[in-house]
Amino acid sequence: MFNFFDKLKETISKTAQSLVDDVVSTVSNEEGFSDFVLDDMEDLLISADLGVEYASALVDKLRGQNRVKPSKVKEFLQEEFLKTLDNTGSSKLEFKENELNIYFITGVNGAGKTTLIGKLAYRFKQAGKRVLIAAGDTFRAAAEEQADIWSKRSGADIIRRDKADPASVVYEAIQKAKNEHYEVILVDTAGRLQNKYNLMEELSKIKSVIDKNASGELRESILVIDANTGQNGLQQAKVFKECVNLTSVALTKLDGSAKGAIVIAIAKELGLPVKLVGVGEKMEDLKDFDGKEFIQALFK
Repeated sequence: MFNFFDKLKETISKTAQSLVDDVVSTVSNEEGFSDFVLDDMEDLLISADLGVEYASALVDKLRGQNRVKPSKVKEFLQEEFLKTLDNTGSSKLEFKENELNIYFITGVNGAGKTTLIGKLAYRFKQAGKRVLIAAGDTFRAAAEEQADIWSKRSGADIIRRDKADPASVVYEAIQKAKNEHYEVILVDTAGRLQNKYNLMEELSKIKSVIDKNASGELRESILVIDANTGQNGLQQAKVFKECVNLTSVALTKLDGSAKGAIVIAIAKELGLPVKLVGVGEKMEDLKDFDGKEFIQALFK
């Protein structure tokens, strides 16, 4: 049977090639870690979207030491990557039974926020939960329509008020959820990075509404990143971390991307765990992230 591990292996095969296979094939047959070999290794790690600082730090660990030989570089990388992911804490999505659970979803336009919300709504509905989508990207007609389509597909309810103040939509969703005993609110938001000040103001206002009206029910502030953006995704993450207190990352469009190393770069640079990954187009193709499983698939 084609299980999830096989699916994950197939999904990140391009990342495995650029991040592991290319480095191992270049380095492993060398007699020692000369400056020339280490410079080559660093360049390959950077081009695989691991990030300049992290790539440099990894290579520096190999300078002037005799413990790790070039033939063991694969094991070295596997151990370092796993350690980095483990340091971010639990990758399990927070959820409390018999309570209201709010998920604040952020990310730039085009990252796949609304699709992720639809798939997450479907997952919760399949688990028998009452789900409400708060369509908070109110000034982009396409976003409102998309949220509406996903609510119908997933069987979730929706609060949609075109051109309204996003914070007022979220306020209405919280009141409805409390009065009608919903268990999940999924808050969609705008992602217009070209005007950072307006975006930060809008997100801060929504966060204030949640804090005032449901402070104990906010389970996750999730940043959605398109895996294909690579290091640009890391820059996006830094902007959103300024706006809201992010708790985790969801990585979309991991299938077919050679830039999946962004998972490890985000863990290293921001200390944020990846909790969800999109590995395909189907409703069921939103999976819980497992660091150990990801690293195993990367190094197989």
